Amino acid sequence: MALVTALAVGLGGSAGAVARHGVSERLERRALDTLVVNVAGSLLLGVVLGASVGGPAALAAGTGFCGAFTTFSSFAVETVGLAAEGRRRAAAANAVGTLGLAVAAVLFGRALGAAIG
Repeated sequence: MALVTALAVGLGGSAGAVARHGVSERLERRALDTLVVNVAGSLLLGVVLGASVGGPAALAAGTGFCGAFTTFSSFAVETVGLAAEGRRRAAAANAVGTLGLAVAAVLFGRALGAAIG
């Protein structure tokens, strides 16, 4: 791995992790903050893909920032936690809603990125 690549991913990842923490602090509601970052990160990644950004910028934004900003593991833990509490409908809604919104965000982001890029 080239130094520039590693630095791009590392810097993007650092910014994404700090932004993720900021959203958690602002919203102070576990399932909501996870939904927000996963959908927003999917939208941003869609824009990067649609705009055909390449090289270190794409790695910084996509792999770095979006990778650290979004959180599949928290989504999975929260969904399982809802089911374990006996809130199976809430767990199903969280799973289906997050997946559906994230996929829609990527599609919209790609179209947006293509239009501006």
